[in-house]
Amino acid sequence: MVRRWQPQTSVRNGIPGTQMPAFHDLATDKIWRIISYLRSLSGNNGAARERVRGDVAAGEKIFGGKGGCLGCHEVNGRGGILAPDLSAAGMNSADHLRQMIVNPNTASLARKRWFGPNTIGIKTRDGEEVRGTKLAEDNYTLILTDESGKMRRFDKQDLVEEQGQFLMPTNYAQVLSADEIQNLVAYLKSLKARDLSKTIQADLPGGLSFERLRNAQAEPQNWLTYWGGYDGLHYSPLKQITAGNLGQLQARWAKQMPGRSVLEATPLVVDGTMYTSGPPGQVFALDARTGLEIWRYERRQKVVNPYQTNPFNRGVAVLGDRVFFGTLDAAMVALDARTGRVLWETQVADTMKGYSITEAPLAIQGKVIVGVAGGEFGIRGFIDALDAATGKRMWRFYTIPGPRDLGNQTWDGDSWKQGSGATWLTGSYDPELKQLYWAVGNPGPDMNGDVRKGDNLFTCSVVALDPETGKLKWYYQFTPGDTHDWDANEDLVLADRLIDGKMRKVIMQADRNGMFYVLDRTNGKFLFAKPYVKQNWNRGFREDGSPILIPGWQASPKGSIVYPTGVGGSNWQSPSYDPASSLLYVVARDHGQGYRSAPVSYEAGRQYIGGAPFPAGDTPGEGGKNGLLAIDTTSGEVKWKFPLVRGSFGAGVLSTAGGIVFAATADGDLIVVDSKSGKPLWYFQTGGEVASSPMSYSVGGEQFVAISAGNVLYSFALPD
Repeated sequence: MVRRWQPQTSVRNGIPGTQMPAFHDLATDKIWRIISYLRSLSGNNGAARERVRGDVAAGEKIFGGKGGCLGCHEVNGRGGILAPDLSAAGMNSADHLRQMIVNPNTASLARKRWFGPNTIGIKTRDGEEVRGTKLAEDNYTLILTDESGKMRRFDKQDLVEEQGQFLMPTNYAQVLSADEIQNLVAYLKSLKARDLSKTIQADLPGGLSFERLRNAQAEPQNWLTYWGGYDGLHYSPLKQITAGNLGQLQARWAKQMPGRSVLEATPLVVDGTMYTSGPPGQVFALDARTGLEIWRYERRQKVVNPYQTNPFNRGVAVLGDRVFFGTLDAAMVALDARTGRVLWETQVADTMKGYSITEAPLAIQGKVIVGVAGGEFGIRGFIDALDAATGKRMWRFYTIPGPRDLGNQTWDGDSWKQGSGATWLTGSYDPELKQLYWAVGNPGPDMNGDVRKGDNLFTCSVVALDPETGKLKWYYQFTPGDTHDWDANEDLVLADRLIDGKMRKVIMQADRNGMFYVLDRTNGKFLFAKPYVKQNWNRGFREDGSPILIPGWQASPKGSIVYPTGVGGSNWQSPSYDPASSLLYVVARDHGQGYRSAPVSYEAGRQYIGGAPFPAGDTPGEGGKNGLLAIDTTSGEVKWKFPLVRGSFGAGVLSTAGGIVFAATADGDLIVVDSKSGKPLWYFQTGGEVASSPMSYSVGGEQFVAISAGNVLYSFALPD
């Protein structure tokens, strides 16, 4: 088969045997800018400035009507996806466009066809005949978009015939008059670039509905949100993989995602397609069974803060046929889930002031909820709701209250202006109660509480918001006036539990401050809390749930030894809640740390810490142990502990209905233990640092477990 020459491949990979080098690090959009520039240098590429006679409006009607072009081609979000996007067709010459319409199979146009060798026809052993556009292929699998626009997967062993076919009609010269063809050319010439003011008007029916998202537990084969579902369980009801067959578990595929930082994302799986972020700015759609790449989107930062930290991305959200993700320069982007093409981009905040977006957003009915990172930069934290179709902001909730807001009195003077309160981890949502739950990070500066005396609401808290308006319904503060960087940016687990003989709707968290909390999620009432690692900062709780603080617990100029460390008992890595056993599985660190405060001046866009940690000198019996814990959520007791050599604040946990728990470690191990006892059952050394959490899905009745290590995304399953 003759392969179609693709200039972007030549730029990225170079041309063997020539002096043309490879440019692997260039983003796709920059490669296309280079290609466009080179094309503009050729003699015939005054094409972009070429004037063409004809009626553009009439041509647009032909394109969408008599010509039937929109059935296959897209223009600015409207139309089909079987054929290439023509949103920038006008960059071609009028003569070329005319020839593509009236004589598309001319040999001289072989490299530039709108339907080239990637359009194929196949016949299966069952006699089904399918025509479409090839999306991905290897020696065993073929993935294509059929003529209805539906993505189809085929095992090659089930095919009896495969051949290239050209789907572009060849009779337009007979169907359309000369004037109609000229008007069609005039319309195509008017299309110079993809217009995001028009793509936001695109009607994308189908895809992942809100109803499916709110009932995610009914689709155990899918993993529909960052936590698996709105309830934050990070648990899989799948049970094909068990202690009895773990010995056969094997890596089934691996996807390389090279970049300058390790992968931290938890992938989503929707009906056999995996959506995930790679290195910052990259989003992938993969075949969940084989790992074959269906599409890839790349976006480079438009602005880079020279003091930027945490160059990671933790995942995407999907709603309808849109994929949403955030960027390090604090923008939100929506892509067409079918093609990876941009639909809208919204600038959420100014990265030069320290803002960035690293978390996976949360998609609810008609909205995308997103928080911001930057808690070490003295930002004013917030949570935004954006319109899922247009990217327009619908509401904003500031986690640092202003002068006329509830909670401002907990800040000394104007210290609230640099109060931080970042919101950089995905929240949870109860569609029945219509409450959105989001965790809030540390106050600023991190370690110097003298410049911001008070409880510093709503830092180190959980806030419950009305998802329609963003109005505060209730809050609970885990660590008032924190000086240890004890962000509350940990998973918020929603469950219905029997507490004191009464069924309660609860919200649970293993907080960074070393305490396991259970609250009533209808009103924020404190039910109980218990340490799950050593802590020496509080000696209990008052009736209203506020902690009784131990003198000397805060950072000081001389230094204070406090348990746990600044990375916490646990951190942002995923815990996992098993609803059958009521156990919460958590990776924890049982260490202390010294906290020393220091004077600090605020400068926009630079870190605003106000101190530094120092080693605590743990001794046996006083902490110094990392482990995977099973916490009984009815009592807060730790039922068992599996020791880990290296602690991590990124490598998380997954429990399944198969009676097993998957846990990852910073040194690259994927470990499986028995869920009841913590007994080790299996492990796999991935060869890379793990800074993400495992998840599970199934395709065709076959269970997979996926996790990233280094810059490789692995998926494991039993033998096929």
